[in-house]
Amino acid sequence: MQKFFTFFIRYNSYLLLALYCGIASLFMKLQNDNIVTQLRTIGTEFSAGVNEKLLSYRYVLNLKEENDRLIRINTDLLARVLSLETAVVDEQNRKKLLANSALNTSGFSMARVVSRKFSDRENILLINKGRRDGIKKDMTVLTPEGLVGRVSTVSEHFAKVTPVINTDFKVSVISDKSNSMGVLSWNGGKEFIAQVDNIPISSSLKLNEQMITSEFSTFAIRGIPVGRVVSIKPDKLFYTVEVRLAVDFSSLTEVLIAPLKIEPEKIELIGNNSSSETFP
Repeated sequence: MQKFFTFFIRYNSYLLLALYCGIASLFMKLQNDNIVTQLRTIGTEFSAGVNEKLLSYRYVLNLKEENDRLIRINTDLLARVLSLETAVVDEQNRKKLLANSALNTSGFSMARVVSRKFSDRENILLINKGRRDGIKKDMTVLTPEGLVGRVSTVSEHFAKVTPVINTDFKVSVISDKSNSMGVLSWNGGKEFIAQVDNIPISSSLKLNEQMITSEFSTFAIRGIPVGRVVSIKPDKLFYTVEVRLAVDFSSLTEVLIAPLKIEPEKIELIGNNSSSETFP
């Protein structure tokens, strides 16, 4: 026992050094294990985070593709619904036009107003029927309510219509009761008021008489309503007559086109041109 103490005392510095080295090694081992564990944990968390981001990006991309696909489907469905609804409305309007007309409309065509130019003098309508549909220049355009105008220019798929409310338009008219005859024109201003010239003061024309197209017209068939007399003022030889037009041009959407009235002999004798009408 004494030898042990003597050995310990003699070599205590070395023993303490060995002890310290052992403790340090143990601490280093424990520390290294913690570092490895921490590194593994960090690596796992990083990998999980990257995977999560990739998955989220992939989800967003897939979601965008799915949304684009659904938008295309909805757009296609909407276009089909609108097309069907338009077809139904067009058919209803066609039946309404044909049913309400007092004229024989067996040879008439129906068209839709697709554009218009309105001003205080030069109003123009564009309809969606043209040369391909049998539309020709100088055909009469009307509704069951009354005269709209005449076809002035025709293309393959469309036609331009010069309406009653154009200063270049004229048509021969006659009243339904007194048979007073004149030439109806529009001098600008109010789009629902036109004037009738050349009615002599000897005429028995009265207020509220209806003006219709006459046999004298070189383009319009006889009997189309044009408007009702709202003002009669005598002048030296003729009345100054104002007519409230039968057609409401502000809400005009559907029209009928009558077959072409061909009377070359009358046109030649009268000297009629494409934009106006005069009495013989």
